[in-house]
Amino acid sequence: MTSQRTRDRMVERLIDQGIVDARVLEVMAAEPRHLFVDEALAHRAYEDTALPIGYGQTLSQPFIVARMTELVLKANPRRVLEVGTGSGYQALVLSRLVPTLYSVERIVTLGERAVGRLSSLDARVNLAIADGGEGWPGGHTFDVILLTACAQTLPKALLEQLGRHGVLIAPLEAPDGSQWLTQVKRIGGAFEKRRLEPVRFVPLLQGVVD
Repeated sequence: MTSQRTRDRMVERLIDQGIVDARVLEVMAAEPRHLFVDEALAHRAYEDTALPIGYGQTLSQPFIVARMTELVLKANPRRVLEVGTGSGYQALVLSRLVPTLYSVERIVTLGERAVGRLSSLDARVNLAIADGGEGWPGGHTFDVILLTACAQTLPKALLEQLGRHGVLIAPLEAPDGSQWLTQVKRIGGAFEKRRLEPVRFVPLLQGVVD
């Protein structure tokens, strides 16, 4: 269930679901998604479903990882910030495709586990344990910021860390409680927002916890 054939079947489903970027498909066919969940769930790692990783968090389904990666790559970024490292799998995929990747995780144990997994796979990721809503500690500006948790309102700190013509990709909660994958583009001092599609993510929370 963790063989190359299983990964290839996952990629076939991604193509059927509309993923077209060959770079994304190639990376997801090559990388060991099963290493990013508990061993008891490894046999389900390539199914089209989200999986629990503890602490109320999940590893997003393969389609969502692929879709968000495609959106990141469309901006042709040099420097990317991921908010919500979680298991580290989305960071792994991005690290193979963007020149410089930063990732922030607020749950200490998850962040430490992600560091171990990513290091063992020689993934180049600058990872910090911090409140993701505050952006990257100490500043920086980014071409793309990717949220992997749903926000009710976009944190001001993240908008401030968007570079000129930067793009923020995030699940945002609507007044009726529905969630929408949303793209926010910085245009000078203004921000242009565009809804893309309905999604379901865990909420973006504040503070650092063990």
